[in-house]
Amino acid sequence: MVTSKEATKKTKKLTAEIVDFASENLGVKYKFGGTTKAGMDCSGLVFTTFKNFDISLPRTSAAMANHGEKIPTKKAQVGDLIFFKTNGNRNINHVGIITEVKDDDIQFIHSSTQKGVIVSSLNEPYYSKSFAQINRVVN
Repeated sequence: MVTSKEATKKTKKLTAEIVDFASENLGVKYKFGGTTKAGMDCSGLVFTTFKNFDISLPRTSAAMANHGEKIPTKKAQVGDLIFFKTNGNRNINHVGIITEVKDDDIQFIHSSTQKGVIVSSLNEPYYSKSFAQINRVVN
């Protein structure tokens, strides 16, 4: 029988591996619909990363937002998905993977249309204003 402590350790190892895999794409340029190192969009980065670990997610950020368990911001963990409604959009249209959680900040990796795959902070005004929700897909 697997104890909850062992399960937690296994989950933390997996989420660290997920973040490491996603981080291998830092600097990859943005490409709408892209899922390779030649270019990727935000959901392409997330989809490809989780697929590498045999975790199947929908292909779009809006569909991903309905996957997993919605988590309060204060309970965010590394490996959780973070969603946004950018550019005044009413619907979720952007997703990233949480890479670090500090007392007063959440860092996440994503593919931005301007800079490609980068790590950003929820404290940045653009992201704090457009933040929508956090979902846990790895338990």
